[in-house]
Amino acid sequence: MWRRVYFLLILVRIYFALSPSYLHPDENFQGPEVIAGRVFSYPVRLTWEFTTNNPIRSTFPLWLAYGSPMYLLRWLWEGFGYNEVAPSVVYWTLRVLMLTLSIVLEDWAVLEMVQSPRQHRVAIPLIASSYVTWTLQTHTFSNSLETLLKHSGVFASTLLGFLVVVGAFNRITFPAFILFPAFSLLPHFRRKPFSLVFIAISASLTAFVAICVDTAFYTPGPFRFSTLHHPIITPLNNLIYNTASTNLAKHGLHPFYQHVLVNLPQLLGPAFPLLFFYPRKTRRFISAISGVVLLSFFPHQEARFLIPSVPLILSSIRLPKNFTRVWISSWITFNICMGILMGVYHQGGIVPTQIHLAKEDANVTHAFWWKTYSPPIWLLNGKNERLTTKDLMGMAGPSMLEQLKNVTSCENNFSLKSITGPKELVYLVAPKSAYFLKPYTLPGSETVITLEEIWSYKQHINLDDLDFGNDGVWPTLERVVGDRGLVVWRVRRVCE
Repeated sequence: MWRRVYFLLILVRIYFALSPSYLHPDENFQGPEVIAGRVFSYPVRLTWEFTTNNPIRSTFPLWLAYGSPMYLLRWLWEGFGYNEVAPSVVYWTLRVLMLTLSIVLEDWAVLEMVQSPRQHRVAIPLIASSYVTWTLQTHTFSNSLETLLKHSGVFASTLLGFLVVVGAFNRITFPAFILFPAFSLLPHFRRKPFSLVFIAISASLTAFVAICVDTAFYTPGPFRFSTLHHPIITPLNNLIYNTASTNLAKHGLHPFYQHVLVNLPQLLGPAFPLLFFYPRKTRRFISAISGVVLLSFFPHQEARFLIPSVPLILSSIRLPKNFTRVWISSWITFNICMGILMGVYHQGGIVPTQIHLAKEDANVTHAFWWKTYSPPIWLLNGKNERLTTKDLMGMAGPSMLEQLKNVTSCENNFSLKSITGPKELVYLVAPKSAYFLKPYTLPGSETVITLEEIWSYKQHINLDDLDFGNDGVWPTLERVVGDRGLVVWRVRRVCE
């Protein structure tokens, strides 16, 4: 029976993996966008982590995870005589890749680690029915790669040295999840001391290659071994950066209990109480708890940092003996609601809008994005040469209008013909729930700036626009959820 349920849940995971929700800017700007600019001719925007004098993000795991499939796609496209691969093809290929890895590596690893067939019937369906598995794990997060690396290492001892280094270069939080379980290998090393030697050799060679790759990426000009006189060791830079509280304050400081009392309940839902009342004190459980505790010492704490702990916890808990059906009903309800919200609607219009703009025939010169996550410009398919993307994010409404006025040509009141040319268009991309824009969208509006709807995508909700304090709970939900959607407006400016 549980195998049939698992197969059904695989179909659910496929559905969410192929839904264009956008959970966090890092899934693009710390992953595909970095590598796509090197493999293809896509213009990209590198974030500060890659442009600072002491870069803190390693590109070595990115080349392994995203560079390989991108090069394979380019080779196939050139072999069949097609032009350059469309960014949308690359985007969906990477989603399918993350989906496949989550099934092959994560599920298989849990099946190997959980020895009891009786526990299989609980652990596998729980992990497969978690919205974290459906959404966060199938997106191109470094945290998702961290989860896959961790599970792969426990049953592939010959690759342990390689995986530990790749995991550390991927995220410096990786050792937190394997530190305490690593002590269980001490008896093995006593029996076979040479295995420790081979692990050390493998780790050293992998670290050397990773440092070479990062140094070559961040150093202008062709790579020479003489460049290694000034090596770029990104995990060290990352550690130094994150140990300074002034740096972390730029990204938000959280209390030490944020992970335990806020982030874990957000990820686990009804399974969170079982962590305390019905745990199985396995090596997986120790790995998850030790990782959460160690990460709690860092004052900047986001829920996605705990993605690797979710399958470990779900495979280490028992279902309550009393009220089992009530708990299962609450678990299903929680994950369906969170799956739809995070896997379909959360900033869900950004990627479809960029793909639409890439196909737009109109001569759009500027696209302003307001009250959304930063749009990945590599999806524009080369239109960056004439289309300037400006991210206004949380800018105040009047300041945003000034930005539009500064680049929009005046139009004659009678002919509405642009003074500087009829083909120069300015677009504003904003959520439909942004009621500040309403006066500028009404027919016959006498405002200086008017907005004409060109295109829209319904499955989009902006959770950052929630304002329960000023507007109240129901009016806020009515606006953000009731008027969900992302709209592309054409900006017009009437001449005085």
